[in-house]
Amino acid sequence: METITALLDKIYADTFPQAARARLLSRIAAARDAIKLPRKAHWDEQDVVLITYADQFRETDKPTLQSFSRFYQQHLQASFPLVHLLPFFPYSSDDGFSVIDYHQVNPLCGEWPDVARLHQETRLMFDFVCNHMSAHSAWFKHYLALDPGWDDFFISMPPATDLSAVTRPRTSPLLTPFEMASGETRFIWTTFSADQIDLNFGNPEVLIRMVEVLLDYLQKGADYVRLDAVGYMWKTPGTRCIHLEKTHLLVKLFRAIADTVAPGTVIITETNVPHKDNVSYFGDGHDEAQMVYQFSLPPLVLHAIHSGSGRALRQWAGALEPGNGGTTFFNFLASHDGIGLNPARGILSEVEIVALVRDLALEGALVSYKNNPDGTTSPYEINVTYLDALNRQQDSDDTRLRRFLLAHAILLAFPGVPAIYIQSILGSRNDYEGVKAAGHNRAINRQKFDLAAIEAALAQNDTLRHAIYTRLSQLIQLRTRQSAFHPDNPMRLYDSDNALLVLKRHAPQQQDNGLLCVFNLSGKSVETTLPEARLFQDIVTGERIDGTQRITLDAWQFVWLKS
Repeated sequence: METITALLDKIYADTFPQAARARLLSRIAAARDAIKLPRKAHWDEQDVVLITYADQFRETDKPTLQSFSRFYQQHLQASFPLVHLLPFFPYSSDDGFSVIDYHQVNPLCGEWPDVARLHQETRLMFDFVCNHMSAHSAWFKHYLALDPGWDDFFISMPPATDLSAVTRPRTSPLLTPFEMASGETRFIWTTFSADQIDLNFGNPEVLIRMVEVLLDYLQKGADYVRLDAVGYMWKTPGTRCIHLEKTHLLVKLFRAIADTVAPGTVIITETNVPHKDNVSYFGDGHDEAQMVYQFSLPPLVLHAIHSGSGRALRQWAGALEPGNGGTTFFNFLASHDGIGLNPARGILSEVEIVALVRDLALEGALVSYKNNPDGTTSPYEINVTYLDALNRQQDSDDTRLRRFLLAHAILLAFPGVPAIYIQSILGSRNDYEGVKAAGHNRAINRQKFDLAAIEAALAQNDTLRHAIYTRLSQLIQLRTRQSAFHPDNPMRLYDSDNALLVLKRHAPQQQDNGLLCVFNLSGKSVETTLPEARLFQDIVTGERIDGTQRITLDAWQFVWLKS
């Protein structure tokens, strides 16, 4: 509680009202006393996360959480001990990220008891959409109605205010006009869209309300809490309004509250930004996020396989600082969003980024843009399934499978906790009909399924979807049995042919017992000498490999070698 109080003083410069402070601390204490179920104390090699929507699978007249629970138990539970449920609250747009009511479950998905029943089968990760909420929410309606106590819940600015320095993740206007009950027009801060109204954390009452949301999620069983769009939480006109000091202090406050109320809860920050800014949310390694999304990994793995060269990926990975046991990376290749390009800037040249965007667009990917301070636009993300991003339209299914498994073998071998998106484990292709229906690019990778139809599709043994589901599930389950892949274990990278990525994972002081991982990123066979001259076994295929002689890796082949 002392840490929480000290952070309140720093954020609000000793102006947080004493009565509000007492109310806040009392609610934190009550939540702490109410939570009985312990969290897992620490992550390990068995932790692999499934990212999914709560309405991913549908049956007639049945809440989608019940349908998901059935599918999960039959098809996914053996691979994924932790499920990230994307926002399952009532919403008005952005597939859940424009939340109308933080405390309710979307009726389409079910009710809180459905979440509780799923939690009996798996640990859960909730989204805490902390930067903004829906323009259709009761909170914003109170604000528009000029109801007492709601005036400063959101941020209004004169339209002539110079906000040119503000970092823009979208091409939509930063300020959106709304008519108040008095007839006055106010221009309201909307970082992401006109339907997503930014909250004003400068108002202590907003903080109290949002802490109540966090406490509710912890009491409902959230083991991991994802802070969505967290970098934008604090606004100071004249600055970039991203990664400000008080934003970091708010993350530290959320961490301190979670540590107090439910020790073992993992706070994860979602900041789709260059790597240096991303890892700043680790704080001092003990006081901020335990995990950050590893946003540089998706575009760098994609670039490596497209170019057949591991140069940029190896150089970046070699500079990663190992975790201290209190922090690690949340690694992923695909998610409900597109493949972000900002995290690759400064690692790949702009020429390489533009070339990658052009090549993918020619193969059917869609591209989203952002506004720059100088008035120009730049590609912000590539909207595509990761399977189609890796491949060309004329490729054979065998080539698609080999590239896809190669990319995920890299993901599963990197230090950190790996996360697999539902569309990836299901082998989904670009959903152009979904884009037409939804009217936005990101729908290309957000397809929902009739439960009976997807189960029938997975059962067809001669399909790419079946092959991806089967082979990737096997690879994940193999990974969870290798202690060398513990998220905290170091990674050693070896110099090699540019077509290869060669790394070793092992426990500290146990280098001889580690796993040597070799990945051929190219479409041609590559002959190489292993960095260790000993006898190995590839734990994926069971093949014995003599490390005293040169070995040959076929196109897009990988090996996980144990001594």
